[in-house]
Amino acid sequence: MLSIDPTALTERDTYKFLIGSIVPRPIAFVTTRNGDVVNAAPFSYFNIIASNPPLVSVSIQRKDGVMKDTARNAVATEELVIHIVDETNVALVNETAASLGPEESELDRTTFTLEPSDVIETPGVKEAKIRMECKLHHHVPIEHDGKVTADVLIARVVRFHVDPELYQAGRIDAAQLAPVSRLAGDFYAKLGEQFEIERPK
Repeated sequence: MLSIDPTALTERDTYKFLIGSIVPRPIAFVTTRNGDVVNAAPFSYFNIIASNPPLVSVSIQRKDGVMKDTARNAVATEELVIHIVDETNVALVNETAASLGPEESELDRTTFTLEPSDVIETPGVKEAKIRMECKLHHHVPIEHDGKVTADVLIARVVRFHVDPELYQAGRIDAAQLAPVSRLAGDFYAKLGEQFEIERPK
């Protein structure tokens, strides 16, 4: 086994090691609003924190210390909509990863349709099989060597929206959802083969 001291790596090499090792990663496709502009972007530093209350986290890396549009908008409005990326929408979601100014909507690069939210003012994307209206629960700036390098958004889900075809008896059918996960570089992964292991009692 190689033993690697992270402090001996460049920031880029550390990034490559992490995204190549922690796989597959779920992808949050996030919409936020900046006045009348709806920004949208995918993030793969995304997971569940708690179910009571329903909390999820999205970590958004800064570039040269500058907040990305999604983080800045979410902190300003205290709202965001998180969509689950699947096989039917991943190509369009990828288009929203383009680096645009805050006054431009990444959704203009796609054929996605905006859908008004029930509880918050920020709209979601109609074509997603699952979307979650969220209110910002907590914002955690990550500091390193005297500068902020990332913004962790802890979001509380205030409304779930789900395609009825994949939601039966209170359970999500993962095969019907056909989620897509992030690997390293330009690579993604499909759900793949499922197997079951009974938990010890």
